[in-house]
Parts: sequence; structure tokens; C-alpha cells
Amino acid sequence: MFGFSKFCPLNTQKNLKTKSKSPNYRWLVTKMTVLGKLQLGYGKKIPGSLRPDVWLLCLNCQDATNQLLSFDEIFDLTNQNDLRNDVKKFVKKLGNDDDDKLSVISDIESIITFYCKSKSIAYTSNNGWIELLLPLLSLKLPRADTYNLFDRIIKLYIPNGCVKNGVPFHILRLVLQYHDPELCSFLDTKRITPEQYCLPWLRSLFAGTCNLEVVLFMWDLYFQRSDPFFIFFLCLIMIINAREQLLQMKDDDKTAIIETLIGMPADLEANDVSDFCSLAHYYSLKTPQSFREDVLEVLFSENLEINSKLYSQALCLPVAVHELIESATVDANVDNVKFFLVDCRPSEQYNAGHLSTAFHLDCNLMLQEPTAFKTAVQGLLNAQRQALAAGSLAAGEHLCFVGSGRTEEDSYAHMVVASFLKRNIKHVSMLDGGFVAIHDYFGPHMTDCLEEHNPSTCLVCAPSNNNDGAELRQTKVKENLRAKQLFSKLSSAMKAKSQEVKGKLIEYIVNPNSNLNTGEWHVSAGDRKEQRYRNVPPVFSINDEDDDSRTDSLRKDYTESDSLEENVDINSFLKEYNVVDSFQCQEVLLNGYMHDSYLVVTETHLIILRDIPNKRGAAKVMSRKPLSTIVKITAKKRHPELITFKYGLPDGDNLLIKDMDRFLIPNASVATKVVSNQIVHQLDSK
Repeated sequence: MFGFSKFCPLNTQKNLKTKSKSPNYRWLVTKMTVLGKLQLGYGKKIPGSLRPDVWLLCLNCQDATNQLLSFDEIFDLTNQNDLRNDVKKFVKKLGNDDDDKLSVISDIESIITFYCKSKSIAYTSNNGWIELLLPLLSLKLPRADTYNLFDRIIKLYIPNGCVKNGVPFHILRLVLQYHDPELCSFLDTKRITPEQYCLPWLRSLFAGTCNLEVVLFMWDLYFQRSDPFFIFFLCLIMIINAREQLLQMKDDDKTAIIETLIGMPADLEANDVSDFCSLAHYYSLKTPQSFREDVLEVLFSENLEINSKLYSQALCLPVAVHELIESATVDANVDNVKFFLVDCRPSEQYNAGHLSTAFHLDCNLMLQEPTAFKTAVQGLLNAQRQALAAGSLAAGEHLCFVGSGRTEEDSYAHMVVASFLKRNIKHVSMLDGGFVAIHDYFGPHMTDCLEEHNPSTCLVCAPSNNNDGAELRQTKVKENLRAKQLFSKLSSAMKAKSQEVKGKLIEYIVNPNSNLNTGEWHVSAGDRKEQRYRNVPPVFSINDEDDDSRTDSLRKDYTESDSLEENVDINSFLKEYNVVDSFQCQEVLLNGYMHDSYLVVTETHLIILRDIPNKRGAAKVMSRKPLSTIVKITAKKRHPELITFKYGLPDGDNLLIKDMDRFLIPNASVATKVVSNQIVHQLDSK
């Protein structure tokens, strides 16, 4: 397993000079003072010579006292024999000379024994502590420094409640459901809970499941981030990375699936760690910050009692009101999660006051008028796409549902949310506290910030209309010092923009097929503009794809219902007289899913054919885009086969980008050349 030569018995180092006094450390302190802790080696492996000093500094142990001085060297824990036997079994796996084995056993047993005594806690087998010491022993630090690191890691980075039915596992399930509801539903159906496979991951920060080189690199990046919640995103990536393999095991028994999950970290290699952590960072940015903050208080507080039911019974991920409101402001940070707000309260409550950016989906429709409810849901999803394309303040890729905050009505709101989760729609959350939280957040400014607010019929203003009112008003709302600056923006820009998108919603519900695939665009002042390339009339270019993060919001993923309802035989279609060339590829959707497709270049159009599963040689025509509307063709530097086609029209010296498609094309260079040549040919023939 691990070579024991990487470790040095700690009792042989008692007379060594403490590393925190080394010249390297003094240089490091100066360097970090200037650059900041997170910039040192960010995304890179820390050199072995600097790792001990960096970890001591990141964990604030550089000036810590020698706690082991108070150790009485008496080994009399209630289950001391269990601890000793566990340590012996662990050290035996490492392999080394007998003398070294005895020395390391003594060091590990001393550290854990003193830790249990000083914290007045009992040792239990398989709690991850022995494995946690493995990377620390490799640093070859004095025993006092090793103990201080061990103490700080457990305090700062190991979540409370890592036991059967513990809160950390309910939280991880909520995070998985938020980002991949289909995979979460599959595991739920198999009655597989996170505790059954990721308990060692959380207890040892992967030290008990990954090889030493991987753990050292992973901890390098982890400790520099100083984000205890990051372990949940690492677990998330580990699970999502195996989603295809797991979903194909639908006929396997529960035990086989659990064993597959348990064994996944062992396959991680050192050269995968940087990408692994980068993906985890990406998903962390796509997770509501308020949820992470609230969870940190629960998981890493010494005195806070953990309420397991709060998270085990949660339908979906909760979002705090301050984050919801701030995400809709003009100057919201681009990295923040942006929400598309869905108000599911009954009509009479909605009409008594609501946010101007909220789209109403009456929860009563689901039971009373299922057909109308289904149409309204389609309208909301379409309006969400249009709002994103228009850059509306009401736009957001993440759906946040608002209930009343009253138990009776929210049971229906929960049914609405459950219907979205059942459709495997990603990024679904609920506002914690419901409309009551919004009402209390604005306080005396609610007249400016709530639309159609009627104090006489508002159930928060008139709690006598329900017995629960007095209790609801006690909802805790986080204070926001910038609230007054936000109110003016909410009362003007938000209201104006929301009316535009609401109009589109109503139009869609009345006539849902009116604007599908017509090829016509409505140009508004909010549409994204890009710099035009001069002296090229119908502009197109092949560039490095540095700016696509700004235009991804314009993309519209084509689903089966969005197709042109034209099924074709692929071979016959490709033999048509006006087909210039065709390329097998995979269409890459916004959610990361890919569909086997054909990119067909005709004399005048770019056509997308999507393979029909279980019908060999058949395909659906998903779209026909005129070549004249292609204004940019971009490729990734690191992935030149990932090609993006941007569609739009010239607007003075700028380009008005209206839509975009992305494909993974094995023969990308040839495909882009064919498309660009055909565009030039069209220009020359005019």
C-alpha cells in the first residue's frame, strides 16, 4: 500500500529545531503577507520542502504552544486496547522494520490518547483519526507540531455528526439533488444514502481512501482555500464523475452499487487532483452562498446543537431571503447565483403583495386544473430562457420557489416543487421562511419594494387572518446594511424589466407555439453586444473562446419538444443535392449532457440532426440556422474539438449575439473550415 520509508518516527525528532523557525518560514510569512494566503501555489502542488510551513500557517499553528507538555504519558483510556490494536493493524499495512513500527505505533497512540483525554471524549474504531494522521506523519514534523495540526484539522475541517443518519449526509444529499436530481433520485430509489459510502471520505478528508500523493496534493489546495464546506463539493464531484456508470447499474443490487461508490476515490491519481478541485470549485460557485453559510454554523460549531430533522426532512435546498433579494440587484457579482423566482402561493395571497420579479404559479392549479398547470410550467421555463437571453433582472438559471411560510398552504407549494424535482430539473430551491421572510426583510420599505401590496388582505400585515401569524413574524431575517440602496433599484429597474418578461410569459401560455423556430428575433436594448470585426460585412471569425462565459446565458438547449417535428433517414438526408458536407459530433447542452448528432452544412444553412435512440439511421431535425446568421465560430484552447457557433447580426461596430450552439466535433478543424468557406462563398455570390 504505502511505503513506510516516507515516515519518520516522531520520537526521534524531539530534539530537532522547530520548522516554524526556519528561513523558509520567514520567507513564507513575508510572501503571504504580500500575496495573501490563497495566492501561494493556488491550483498547484506545494513543494515538499515548503509543505510543512504552509500547512502550519494555513491552519494557524505556526505559533501554537506545545500542548503535549501536559500529557502524563499514562495510557488508561477505557478502550485503550482497541486503540492500540487499531494502530497496530494500520501500521502493519505500511510495512517497515520492526523497530520503526514500534516507534510509529507509540507516536500515533500517544497523540490520539492525549487528544481523547484533553477533550474528554472516547475513542471509537474507524473514526478516521488514524488515517488522518497518515499525511501528517509524512511531513516529518516534531510531535508537538503534528499534534497541533491534527487538533486543528479535526476542529476546522471534520464535520460534526459523522455518524449513522448524521446531518452531514443529509446535507450532501441536498447538494447532490440540487446539482443532479436524476442521480439523486436513482440512489434514493435504491435506498442508498451518502453515509453508506462516503463516511470515510468525510471522517478522514479522503486520507483513508486515496493514496498518499493524492491526499497531500488535495490538502495543499484544500487548506489554502480555508473553506471547511469544500469537502462536500469534493464528495459531490466524486459521485457525479461516476454518474453514467451508476445509472447503468439500475439492474444491479444495492450492495454492488455501494461498493462501486466506496471504491471511486482509490482511482484518483495525482495528476487528476487539480482538475478534481477545479470542478469542485465550479460547483461551489453554483451553490447558494446562504445555504453554505448556514450549514457551516451547524457542522463546525462546538456548542450548536444539531437538528437532524431540519435537513433530513427538507424537500430541497433552502435559500435565505437576503441572498435572493441581493441576487436580483443591478450590481450583483457575476459569480453569484442568480435566481428565477417562482411564487407558488394561492392567488389571493399573491394579489395581496409580491415581488415585482416573481412569476406566479398558483399551487392550487396542480390539483384543480392539471392541464393548465402543465401549460403554465412550460410557460415559466420558456420565460426563464427568454429572461436570460434578454439580460433581465428577473433572470436566473436557478429556480427559487416561494411559499407563504404557512404550513397549510406550503404543503401544496411542496407538491409543486416536488413536481419539478421529478422532472429532473436542476438547481431547484425554496426560500427559507417563504413570503414572510421577504415581508420582514423590507420592513418599512415594503411599499417601495412589493408590488400591489395591500395591508388589509396581506396575511403578514394582518396575522389575525390566521392563528399562525404571530409565530411567523418571529422569523429571523439577516440584517443587510445595504438594503436602502437596493430598494430604489428594486422599485424601478426590477419592476420595469419584470413586466416585459411577464408579457412574454402570458403570450406563451396563450399561444405556446407562436415563436418556436420561426427564425425571427425580437431585438431589444438589453441584448448582448460584442465588438464587431471591421471590414467584414456579415461578420464571422474563428477565435479562442475566452468570452463564452458571458454569452452562455444566450444559449437555448433544444429538447425533443423543441425540434422541428421532422424525422429523417440520415443517409438519405445527407445525399440531398444541396448538402455540402456533414460531420458526426455530439451536441453539448448547457447542463453538460451530450447528444449524438450530425452537423450538416448545406449551401445556405447549418442543420442539426439528433440521433433517435433505438432507431438506427434515424434522426430528428432540431434546427436549421441560415449561414448568414453565423457571426462567430470559437474554439477552446485546451479543447480545440469543442466548437461554438454564435448567431446574430451586425449592429454598427458591434455584433448582436442572439443564440449559440456548442458541439464536440472530432474533425473540428475541417468542419469549421467548411462552414467558413461556405459563408465566404455566399458572400461572393451576392
